[in-house]
Amino acid sequence: MTLPTAAPAAIHPTPAPSSGSRLLAYTSLAASMALVGSYVGLSKWLVVIFPVFLLAWLRFGIAAVAMAGWVRRRPGEAPLTPHDRKLLFWESFLGNFMFSICMLFGVALTSALAAGVTMAAMPGVVALLSWLFLKERIAGRVLLGIGCAVGGIALVALNKQADAGGAALGLGSDYPWLGNLLLVAAVFCEASYVVIGKRLTGNLSAKRISALVNLWGLALVTPFGLYQALSYNFAAVAAADWGLLLFYSLAASMITVWLWMTGLKHVPAASAGVFTVMLPLSAAAVGVLFLGERINAAQALAFGLGVLGIVLATWPARSGRA
Repeated sequence: MTLPTAAPAAIHPTPAPSSGSRLLAYTSLAASMALVGSYVGLSKWLVVIFPVFLLAWLRFGIAAVAMAGWVRRRPGEAPLTPHDRKLLFWESFLGNFMFSICMLFGVALTSALAAGVTMAAMPGVVALLSWLFLKERIAGRVLLGIGCAVGGIALVALNKQADAGGAALGLGSDYPWLGNLLLVAAVFCEASYVVIGKRLTGNLSAKRISALVNLWGLALVTPFGLYQALSYNFAAVAAADWGLLLFYSLAASMITVWLWMTGLKHVPAASAGVFTVMLPLSAAAVGVLFLGERINAAQALAFGLGVLGIVLATWPARSGRA
């Protein structure tokens, strides 16, 4: 599969923002990834209550209602080109639909902590995809960082100790390797979301991107969600669980996308990848603090390797250029 790319002449460098707009952009990017990490962790609870496709369908549906006013083109905004439409589809298919499915199934088969460690590979994968599709050179320390992240993922995959958090929630599984594989796939989907999203912010507002990407996600998951909804007992869902679903829906499809696209408008894609550090940290924190998951020695070493990989992959290069 080849991601759609613009012709070289259509790629414009990100203009240097003022210190105030740069700080706002950085804050938006960090807040977006922290929210993603929190709902990655909390989805461990939601997949106990809702089947995966039904959960994804409800998420996109609730967000579609909330963002109905964001769909229309604003005065002065350029109309969608055929290239923009292709990018919007791939942004939703990879970053919304496939990421949600891989992440939800993956976290159901493993743990929120394992998801956090695996997501630590995000900056390295963003650099890798930038090399593949944007022809950017990867520094040696970034390659070393990717190696550390892969080592952390391997430790999680080989760890035989039972997942306390999963057992407490009735999610014990004989296929943790499959869960880890799905989480790795989710990392690549989210990294693609970073690379493609940078191209979209040049022509469209953050709000409209958020709304259109969510509508594509709703269209893609509707057949599967409707099938599971036909046999689901909605009356058995507690009010608190509906509240958690509402938070998950607005955070995952509306707030995080808007925050990310707002920040990405003023920050190069490679630099934005640094802020994915917030995702694994917040996902692991939710698993430990709220889901009762415990860190054993292998997981602690794996997380340490993941964080080391992040530091190596995102450490500023010695250069006089911004």
